[in-house]
Amino acid sequence: MIAIVDYGVGNLKSVYKALEKLGFEAIITSKEEEINQSKAIILPGVGAFKDAMDHLIESGLIDCLKKNVKEGKPILGICLGMQLFYEKSYEDGAWNGLGLLEGEVVRFEDQLKVPHMGWNDLIEGVKDEIGKDINGEYVYFVHSYYVKPKRKEEVLFWTNYGIEVPAVIRKDNIFGMQFHPEKSGETGMRLLKNFGELIK
Repeated sequence: MIAIVDYGVGNLKSVYKALEKLGFEAIITSKEEEINQSKAIILPGVGAFKDAMDHLIESGLIDCLKKNVKEGKPILGICLGMQLFYEKSYEDGAWNGLGLLEGEVVRFEDQLKVPHMGWNDLIEGVKDEIGKDINGEYVYFVHSYYVKPKRKEEVLFWTNYGIEVPAVIRKDNIFGMQFHPEKSGETGMRLLKNFGELIK
């Protein structure tokens, strides 16, 4: 069972429906007990970084998420959910993230059209089982800030938006997708399927 974390700022139902269509058992939950009992976790997110962190703090789920990650449970962050994994964001100030991964979240440079919105291609950086049968396909992005990771070897796929933007990341059991796989057609579904198949 995959727990989709409900902390008030996620695109929950479309992620749930995508997993259901793929044949994976999933639950939308804000209960610590259900997250602990799950085989994997998805942390969605839309909106502003600070608001999302405030909602996570209010939910009381931060320690629960960190404990499950430390125990090796697969976790997937989608869009803003991926950005929350990092140490700090500079979206309208400077805010601490979950600190599960090393790096920062910064705004696109002024010469680029913001937000980065629409379809862009995936360029393979590091071979990984979650990226099986994927290279050059297009997925759907909508974001004004992007991750600058400390370790480029954690980036499985990049996309090019005038600069290199991390699109899929992985460190051990921590996965992230900057785009919305649930809105990215067959390619997004394949990536979600690959994630689901990693669950033991």
